Amino acid sequence: MPKSLTLGNGNILVCLDKNAEVRDFYFPHVGLENHIGEDSVHRIGVYADGRMHWFSSPEWDITIQYMEDANASRIVAVNSEIGIKLYLNDAVYNERPILLRRITVVNLRESEREVKIFFNQEFNILESRRRDTAYYDPRNRCVVHYQGKRVFLVNGMTSRGGIDDYTVGLYQIEGMEGSFRDAEDGTLAKNPIEHGLADSVIGFHLALRPQGEERMHYWIAAARSVADALLLNDYCLEKTPEHLLRTTHDFWSAWVNRQNFNFYGLSPGAIRLFKSSLFIIRSHVDETGAVIASGDSDMLQYGRDTYSYMWPRDGAFSVLALDKAGDSHVARSFFEFCNTALSEEGYFMHKYRPDGALGSSWHPWVTSEGDLQLPIQEDETALVLFALWEHYRLTKDLEFIESIYNSFIQKAANFMSLYRDKTTGLPKASYDIWEERLGSTTFTASAVYGALVAACQFAHLLGKTEDELRYKDVALEIREGIVKYLYDEESGAFLRMIRIRGEEIVPDKTIDISSVYGAFYFGVFPKDDPRMKRAFAIAEEKLSCARYSGGFARYEGDRYYRSGDDIPGNPWFVTTLWMVQYSIAVAREEKDIERVREWFNWVVSLAPPSGVLSEQLNPYTKEQISASPLTWSHSEYVLAVIAYLEKLEDLGICLACAPIPNRLPGSHS
Repeated sequence: MPKSLTLGNGNILVCLDKNAEVRDFYFPHVGLENHIGEDSVHRIGVYADGRMHWFSSPEWDITIQYMEDANASRIVAVNSEIGIKLYLNDAVYNERPILLRRITVVNLRESEREVKIFFNQEFNILESRRRDTAYYDPRNRCVVHYQGKRVFLVNGMTSRGGIDDYTVGLYQIEGMEGSFRDAEDGTLAKNPIEHGLADSVIGFHLALRPQGEERMHYWIAAARSVADALLLNDYCLEKTPEHLLRTTHDFWSAWVNRQNFNFYGLSPGAIRLFKSSLFIIRSHVDETGAVIASGDSDMLQYGRDTYSYMWPRDGAFSVLALDKAGDSHVARSFFEFCNTALSEEGYFMHKYRPDGALGSSWHPWVTSEGDLQLPIQEDETALVLFALWEHYRLTKDLEFIESIYNSFIQKAANFMSLYRDKTTGLPKASYDIWEERLGSTTFTASAVYGALVAACQFAHLLGKTEDELRYKDVALEIREGIVKYLYDEESGAFLRMIRIRGEEIVPDKTIDISSVYGAFYFGVFPKDDPRMKRAFAIAEEKLSCARYSGGFARYEGDRYYRSGDDIPGNPWFVTTLWMVQYSIAVAREEKDIERVREWFNWVVSLAPPSGVLSEQLNPYTKEQISASPLTWSHSEYVLAVIAYLEKLEDLGICLACAPIPNRLPGSHS
């Protein structure tokens, strides 16, 4: 089930499903240790007219959105059968690890009514499916779940006071379905403690006047000890959950609006998606600086692992978007993380956990011929260095650059300068951007070219003349290699890759959108170069899914989650927005921009009301597929919108659309 909304503050990441129920709860790292996940869920139920009505029932009509200008939810749940409407506003407090929920219950009938609101907690602490303890604390009138140094305190309050009813039990073990069944008669058993795979339910009684409403609050405090959890609970009670929600709203409103973008010509939906994209990216940033690809645990249902890792590539695109939107603080933390993660030899491994440890991988250290092969995607190393130059260009933080020149910039640039094939001058074979094939790809070669140009600029900035000349020479040699070996004059397209087998150079002529985009984005060719125009036209023709959903596939014959055989592959938001960015770069007048606005509205039309973007789409049903949300999809949307605003300024259509001097790489070539 794709996630409908994410909330976070660097310590907590919470994902809600389409029923407004909490499905993922990461703590103390964003993307590491999901204490719900897989088959567990935090249910919400309304007991009215002698029957329980869980939010998962189809009788509820639930709409989930981000609150305007805030990293908080705005949820409306209506059950016409029982005449009840709920408004929910959720947020993760920006200063401390507390999930807050405000619930307003509305009686749609003309008679007085008694209703009960139940919250079911199914924690799977440390993903262990054992050793948890849950108990009711009568001193503080709350429920506590814990295992070791992971503690989750659950509490709530109405205008009448705190928790009215509770029970603790087991779920999915020993024949127990779960304590939520105990709530279905409207009264809980008040079992005080349980251990194993323990769950809990708390209940609140509300008296509703005719057409009246009552407001209540619910919260979960996360901590490393029971004592600390109780302190957070006291803090919430003292400050009041309403105050914490209000200050959190104020913080995020100031954060998302600080650059005062103009948004000239964009639809309200496109503007909302821009802001919600920033919130989604930001909620996937850990306090260590790691930016995970997705917190969607449902990937476990379809594969061997989740997307809850930091790929340096995805992270680089995400901090580029945040940097261009004005959040240089997160960007700097990301580069500090990368400075630590970089190997002594000067390259990044496949992916990392948010705590800095290596992530899982399927890239081997040995080739099929038995030769040593670095299990890397070299474009990841290149993209981080490339993004660092953009960070400096926007912030002018020279002291930071100087502090990591030797440990990161020089080390990475030296590796990329040396890790090259002697025959072609191109980067040696590594895994491609899609993590599937080993070879010397156009995208990776272009990224390394762009990174070495950035390293040359850094060296010039700091007076490192020897480094400057070396990186410049290597960059030019790589560009010459791209022109000679990776551009096919006959077809007018860029090769996906070449493989070198002894003295033979074997080309892969598959049309891959990353090839032409990489040559454009990293400035290998000017945007108006006839070769670029021709190659983009070929990619548009070969990879379009216009017959069905619209959008563009990654490459010809893409089988990943493939939905049918009469398409090149499923359309991705990332690849489609790459095509949009090139259209922006080559636009010469306002009529050229009209198509760009149409593409933005296309993206909006395929997103749920909350604005969550997945990795790809089923072209026949337009259903979102794979990880959802995917931070990379949101990053490319933000980058495309900012590029659009910059282009309006360049064309003289809007004189103050982009408040900071951003420029999409390649757009000024």
